[in-house]
Parts: sequence; C-alpha cells; structure tokens
Amino acid sequence: MLRTLRILLAFLLLTTAAVAQNSDDQYREPLQTVLDQIQQRYGVKIRPDAAMVKDKWVTYAEWRFRPDVEETLKNVLAPFDLQVTKTGDKAYKLKTFQYHLKTPEEGAAQLAYLASQYHDAATWEKRKAELRSCMWQALQLSPMPTKPASKPIITNKRQFDGYTVENVALETLPGLYMTGSVYKPLKVKGKVPVIISPDGHFGDGRYRADAQKRCATLARMGAMVYSYDLFAWGESLLQFKGEDHRRSLAMSVQALNGERALDYLLSLKNADPSRVAITGGSGGGSQTMLLTALDDRIKVSVPVVMLSTYHSGGCPCESGQPVHLCGGGTNNAELAAMAAPRPQLAITDGGDWTAQTPEVAYPYLQKLYGYYGKTDLVQNAHFPKEGHDYGANKRQAMYKFLAQHQRLNLSAAEDASGKLDESKVTIEKEEAQKVFGPKGELLPANAIHSFEALQALFNKTAPATSTGEAKN
Repeated sequence: MLRTLRILLAFLLLTTAAVAQNSDDQYREPLQTVLDQIQQRYGVKIRPDAAMVKDKWVTYAEWRFRPDVEETLKNVLAPFDLQVTKTGDKAYKLKTFQYHLKTPEEGAAQLAYLASQYHDAATWEKRKAELRSCMWQALQLSPMPTKPASKPIITNKRQFDGYTVENVALETLPGLYMTGSVYKPLKVKGKVPVIISPDGHFGDGRYRADAQKRCATLARMGAMVYSYDLFAWGESLLQFKGEDHRRSLAMSVQALNGERALDYLLSLKNADPSRVAITGGSGGGSQTMLLTALDDRIKVSVPVVMLSTYHSGGCPCESGQPVHLCGGGTNNAELAAMAAPRPQLAITDGGDWTAQTPEVAYPYLQKLYGYYGKTDLVQNAHFPKEGHDYGANKRQAMYKFLAQHQRLNLSAAEDASGKLDESKVTIEKEEAQKVFGPKGELLPANAIHSFEALQALFNKTAPATSTGEAKN
C-alpha cells in the first residue's frame, strides 16, 4: 500500500510540474523526458545513452517540436552538441556532434557558394594564395621548423623481383622520428620519378598486403616510393601513445612528415624533381589533397576514397587544426582544386562519403581546371559497387594514371591482356619493415617519449632558412 502511494505521489509531482511549466521557467524538461515524448509522438525508437543525457535539461522543450521527427531531433539536440544517426526504419542512435560532417546537401550548397566567388584563373589564383597562406598558419608550420641536421637512418635493405626495399627513418624535429620504407627499382638508371605514400586508417597500417603491393609495383614500374607511418601509429608508437593520434597536433606532424619525406626523396641523386607524385587512401587521401594544395613540388596527385564536399575527415589528424575554416570556410573539394592545373585522379566509390563525387565535386574540379584550359588533366575513377579501401581496381586505375603522367612502365603492373598483375610482389611480415628493429631496440637515444615533449618542440621551433611556397 505504501509503495503504491509513493508511486502515485511521484506521478502527481511530475504531472504538476509539467502543467506548471511556462515561460517563467522556460518550459524546461529533462532531455530524457523529451526523448521519450519524441519516441511516443513519432513512433520511433532512439537508442538510449545514459551518460549523454544525464543532468541535461531542454529549455522551451515542446516549442522545438515540428511535424518532421528529424527536424525535431535536430532542434532538441543541437544545444548539447548531440545528434542522431539513423540505424533502421524509424530507429535512431544518439551520438556526439560530428564537427567534420555536413549533410550532402549542405556540402553541395557550400561548394556552389565557393564556386561563385571566382570566375577565371586570376580570381582563383588569388583565392588559392589566401587559402594556402592561412593553411600553413593553421597547421602551425609558418614559419616552417628548422630541419634537424641528422642523417637518415637506413636499415635492412632487401632485394626482390625487380625492386628493393629499405627501411628509412627521418628526424623531422629534434627527437621526433617518422618511419617508413623506401621502395626502389632494382636497376636505377638516370633520373626516376619519386612518389610519397602517406598511410590511412586501415588495419595493420602501412604493413598490410595491399600497401606493399602498391608501393612495390610502383617501384617495379620505375619509381622510388616512400611509404610511411601515420603519427602515433606503427613505429611511432615507440614514442607516443595511440590516443595521441587523435590530438589536433597530429595533423601538423603529418603535414610536416610529408614535407620531410618529399625532401628526402628529392635529395637522392637519381630523383627527378619534374616527376613528383603523391597518393594515399582514406586518411592518406586527406594528406594527399592537403600536401598537394600546400606544395607545388608535387606534380601529380591521386587522392583515394576521400574527395567529398561534406566530409572533412573524421580524425583530428585530418581536421583537428582549423585548415577547413580558412578563407571563411572551405572543404576538401576546394582543397583538391588547389592542385590545378597539375594532373589529378580522384578515385571514389559508392560505399562511403565519396559516392556523390562524380555528380558534385568532379564537375566543379573540371570547371576549375577549365580556367587553365586543362580539363583533361583532372579525372575521376568511380567504382559505384565498391567500398572504402585501396583495392585492386583502384590500384590499377592509379597505375595507369601515374604511368601516363610519370612516364612509368605500365607493363610491370599488368599482364599481356591488360589485367592487373601484382604476382611478383613479395609480401613481407611486419617485423621486416621496421626501421628500429622488432622491439624498437634501435630507436635513437635522443628520441622524445611524450606528447608534452612534442608540444614543447612546436613551441620552440625556429624559422627555416629556405623560402618559397614549398616551405621545404
């Protein structure tokens, strides 16, 4: 009986509170109560998350309701930096606000606005110069840090069918090392193209089989290729924690590492500075577009599964610094356009945020390249039935494009019938690809070992002695 009375009393208190709500108390209701009301009114299910809704109150709660449930949810959740994602028919999951994402419609609208701000090569070049200057500053790389005088650390050279591999580490700031492997043609004659290959957020990092096939095949085709780790990923974990990868400074470090990788390849006696390319997938695609936008030394670019008008990269290593806020706001399509009129192949698919690229971003790129009379130099290889990867079909499209614009031997990547042939590539175990040994025993004594030490390095960086847009 007592329990029944308590339940009744609680119900009366809640009912009284609801009835009493007016503008004097801003029509306040607990967020969980409002979500319950939305579920009941619209006949939907919203997956609960107690931590997200705890102690949160909605002001003018029912005044935010609209006939459309998704508009209602947007009105209710926006003040808390929360949103929902649809998980099924009339089913939603609560999630934190994704700063890097717009809707496809918002992305297309922003691109249309950006395109209206320039109408020829001269007005576009002015916009590009403003963006580039701001982007260097946003990355905290203006001025560029002085390059350490240490020599590259090169270990474990191996020879395979038509190519060699050696592991190379570069000191990019005092005590900060980037690690990777350099693939070279077995017989290097004269000047050869160079390609940097920033990695993405794929399992096993640059050690995975498809990354090895790609870099080794490009070497067999006649290029020198540097495949290197993401920051706080792979061997970089000898110096930092995995969670440090999701800090904003990771974006700056990766841009710096890309520049140092290019410096290194171009310092080799057989390097041809007129034939410099970059390609990477996913997060590596983000770096491909960014580095090409920043550095005119890069002559050809192939960003893979990343070109989108509404997705700026879901990791702080792609969007953690305010690069995309430059020029009053930009997006990856405009960053990709900064490559013009240099040859560019955007590889996209139907299974991720690049699905709309052929209809939205690609025509925009053609328009920008048209300012220079070079629409033929920008291409889009779209695979509508494929997903988010750097798979075989995507690699073959890249090989053909780089063979054309880097003067590479395409026959080393295809059989006599024109089908992809990577059978002569040796897939190595992860341990063989490590610069500093299986357990990191060769890591230099001066290596830093904390994110705080890295921050201190950025605070102490001095101006570089070199000048120019390449900032090398």
